[in-house]
Amino acid sequence: MERSEEMYAERVRSLAPADEPERQYYFIDVMKSVLAEKESRIGRKLTMNVVTFGCQMNAKDSETFSGILSAIGYEETDSEDADLVLYNTCTVRENANTRVYGRIGYLGNLKKKNPDKRIILCGCMMQEPQAVEKIRKSYRFVDVIFGTHNIYKLAELLFEREVGGELVIDVWDKATGIVEDLPRRNKYGFKAGINIMYGCNNFCSYCIVPYVRGRERSRSAADIVAEAEHLAENGVREVMLLGQNVNSYGKNTPDGITFAQLLHMVSKVDGIRRIRFMTPHPKDLSDELIEEIAANDKVCKHVHLPLQSGSTAVLKAMNRHYTKEQYLALVEKIKERIPGVAVTTDIIVGFPGETEEDFAETVDVVRKAGFMAAYTFLYSKRTGTPAAKMEGQVPDDVAGERFKRLLDAVGEVSAREAQVYEGSMADVLCEEYKAKEGLMTGRLDNNLLVHFPCDETLLGEIVRVELKTCKGFYYLGERCE
Repeated sequence: MERSEEMYAERVRSLAPADEPERQYYFIDVMKSVLAEKESRIGRKLTMNVVTFGCQMNAKDSETFSGILSAIGYEETDSEDADLVLYNTCTVRENANTRVYGRIGYLGNLKKKNPDKRIILCGCMMQEPQAVEKIRKSYRFVDVIFGTHNIYKLAELLFEREVGGELVIDVWDKATGIVEDLPRRNKYGFKAGINIMYGCNNFCSYCIVPYVRGRERSRSAADIVAEAEHLAENGVREVMLLGQNVNSYGKNTPDGITFAQLLHMVSKVDGIRRIRFMTPHPKDLSDELIEEIAANDKVCKHVHLPLQSGSTAVLKAMNRHYTKEQYLALVEKIKERIPGVAVTTDIIVGFPGETEEDFAETVDVVRKAGFMAAYTFLYSKRTGTPAAKMEGQVPDDVAGERFKRLLDAVGEVSAREAQVYEGSMADVLCEEYKAKEGLMTGRLDNNLLVHFPCDETLLGEIVRVELKTCKGFYYLGERCE
């Protein structure tokens, strides 16, 4: 860095506010000037592309990244030819890392054609020291690396890259607080996610999340309600409250507001018509929460309740803290107290030590619980988790054959559960219009999809639809005029 540039950088840093998020808004303004100067030199607008890997919390974070970059002045595009590409990474499965490395290599080839291109890597994968070290050594063209605990610092880290001219690495071992109220560019104008907490304390033996997302930290209920009010004022009708285990919400806050109480508070926001949440844990889903879902018309009658395995022995090895019988009793209670509720789940096949008898227990739960849908996964050994070192790793061909049988059972049960709504009327949120077919795709309160002829102008509205024909996982319907 030349002396004049160094002096400029030091002056900018010295004037930056200490408090967040004011500090980041300051760096957004600084980067506006930096970007404008670069655009003047190049003679065109600069573009950005944010690519999300992984979960809905990552998707929510990516909306913040898009908001910050848009505020700086970048134009959003869906092409990785963009002048700035940000990968928001996932590391839940080992092959997710392999996929990202391949994509980074592709970006390197693009950067040869555009030396001013900026490549930014963040998210869960970047919390792994070995991943950061590999990128630092083998992908020297990357510009910025940061993790999950300081996502709000994007503008500041971009500034440091621009003035320093070298790779910026800023990965924290743990979070120092919660910073919200940053620019955000929602993917949809009518629905949005709200982070209510971060991190996880459960330490399931197969899961890397507690190691890369940190311990549980809850936002204040007042801040969450204020965000819901802001979203409603801007046309959002449906919100999804997000956390690794929403049941744990409030356990580390001074006011001790429970998740059920938070649901009730958010439901009082004018303009919010629907509330969803993701994800509760079976071990501590309370009667209070079940009663709030049953009594509150705004809370969607859909409970996603990850099973993972139907075998009590496997559940113990997974460190899940419930038995097969306890899980089935909970599902029964939910269905008794919440008429019309849809229960969906996650299931892992081929966990270390899983026998044919264990797998049969899982299929038994699928048939008895009556899941509306199940997200099924082959076990993926994740380095850094206790399960990766367990004996009895299930051969790929055995796990694959069981996986196919599980899909058959899930398909049969899901079709049966969905069939009961055929011929009924339901309120549907219009979420996606397909002009070629002239069809609207919408989602029912219980999360089932329905496709029906509808005017594009009703996108984002809630309309009444007759569910004419069940197709297993979705419906064909007609709008009720």
